[in-house]
Amino acid sequence: MTGQQAIGGRVDRGWARGYALRLSITDLLVVVWAVVGAQLLRFGVSAADEAKVGQAGAVTLNYSVISVILIVAWMFVLSVFRTREARIVGTGAAEYRLVIQATLWLFGLGAIVLFLFKVDIARAYVFIALPLGLAVLVLSRWLWRQWLNSKRRNGYYSYRVLLVGSSEAVLRFARDLARSSSSGYLVVGAVVPGAIRDTDVLPGTSIPVGADVDSIPGLMGEVGADTLVIASSDRLSPDKVRELSWGLEPGRQHLVMAPSLTDVGGPRIHMRPVAGLPLMHVETPRFVGPQLFLKRGFDIVGSGLLIAILSPLLITVAMIVRLSTPGNVLFRQERIGFQGRPFRMLKFRSMVTDAEAQLQGLLDQRRDAGNEILFKLQDDPRVTPIGRWLRRYSIDELPQLFNVFAGSMSLVGPRPPLAREVDAYEAHVHRKFLVKPGVTGLWQVSGRSSLSWEESVRLDLYYVENWSVTGDLVILWRTLRAVVRRDGAY
Repeated sequence: MTGQQAIGGRVDRGWARGYALRLSITDLLVVVWAVVGAQLLRFGVSAADEAKVGQAGAVTLNYSVISVILIVAWMFVLSVFRTREARIVGTGAAEYRLVIQATLWLFGLGAIVLFLFKVDIARAYVFIALPLGLAVLVLSRWLWRQWLNSKRRNGYYSYRVLLVGSSEAVLRFARDLARSSSSGYLVVGAVVPGAIRDTDVLPGTSIPVGADVDSIPGLMGEVGADTLVIASSDRLSPDKVRELSWGLEPGRQHLVMAPSLTDVGGPRIHMRPVAGLPLMHVETPRFVGPQLFLKRGFDIVGSGLLIAILSPLLITVAMIVRLSTPGNVLFRQERIGFQGRPFRMLKFRSMVTDAEAQLQGLLDQRRDAGNEILFKLQDDPRVTPIGRWLRRYSIDELPQLFNVFAGSMSLVGPRPPLAREVDAYEAHVHRKFLVKPGVTGLWQVSGRSSLSWEESVRLDLYYVENWSVTGDLVILWRTLRAVVRRDGAY
């Protein structure tokens, strides 16, 4: 039996333990391979392999013993740092971060112990085991994550969720969780307190809905739910919420409270109990300070390196564009950037020279991509044959690296809009201009032209509110994957 497969009406909830066991076995294999491999590479199978302890070298340690100690200690810290907990696997960077922290902590503490006891150990042994083991550990976790996410897309290896709250909140949560199957929350039922009568299913879904709060314990057993998510507590008193939490089976069923403030990243949220009250502190996003200088430095170094590395490709594409169709190699277009200031964005020309003149006639056509603000056509007649290929792999956007190097754009940020798009913005959307627009961003890795306008705005504003250098690195990695898959590229 795998995952959460139902057998005889009973749901297997041991997926977390089973998945953690798989990770443990893989971690052990990787650690043994890295440590033993480092020993063999450094000493071979027949060379003397002893480390001296103490000034006079009176005590010696066999490297085989050291390897066994290192393997056991490495597995121990991976467990202590809770790198296999169900709440972090499958999504986000927390799993990778904890694996890296545990490994660095182990080797850092080990270096201190070796120094204090004056153990003369071969540095090459450590310098091989550490990077080799860490790199393959992260790779193995990534491979397991791909497997886990494929299972979760089919409803396995996920928490089974019963939603409670207003109809609007329940429907929003159900749709958001359905779009993010990798998060590991599968909605199997819902309760809308205060509804006039029970309905069959949640509108637009196949999720059964009830109206009686008192029926929640029984309903959780009926649908096999192991997680109760309170999407909104407008119609639930604190006593009722506490009663619901007390009614959950300890260790097997869980309570999740969703705050009314959405689209706030984890690093800005801090829980602090005060006088028995669980208060949630939300830090105000900062748009000044050392992180901005770090981001600008990262942009300069990153764009400079990419320009140097990709220069043969840039020159080749420029020649192809110039020789294939009449017109300029580069397309310069005014976009609105940081603090609402216009700038000239660069792209390889992928359309005919009079594309702007033809736009008005196309605006009256029924669009089959983009949204009500961003105009897109999957088969835009203005795109040249070579331009279609450039767009398919986002090569037409590479000249924006020069915008980044010059300072008008960032490697990661909100989408740079046209002036006519800004004219249609609601007031709150202008908050995206608090940071520089990006060559890529959350919009790029989440569907691009396939997104609705509301989703595009939400992603841009989420980035503005929660950006970090670590988050930028994750987005750049996801961008590479999106480009290879050609997601939403027209």
